[in-house]
Amino acid sequence: MAMLTVRNLPDDVHRALRVRAAQHGHSTEAEVRAILAMAVKPETRVRLGDALAKLGRQIGLTNQDVEALEQARNKPPAEPLKFE
Repeated sequence: MAMLTVRNLPDDVHRALRVRAAQHGHSTEAEVRAILAMAVKPETRVRLGDALAKLGRQIGLTNQDVEALEQARNKPPAEPLKFE
């Protein structure tokens, strides 16, 4: 796992972190990890795979539909018309 050092943290911010950690029953370090995780990976973010699976269920996509799409994708492209 990566390590992170934060320098020049104001004393009042450090105190507030310690208080917040105590309120949540965490160490200060664990509280900072939780805050950082929530800031960069919020639970409300859209996960592409989950969104696509939900869309497939909503429109009634079946395994047969997926197989048909795969077969169509594997076909060679049509030859263009020749005007000679």
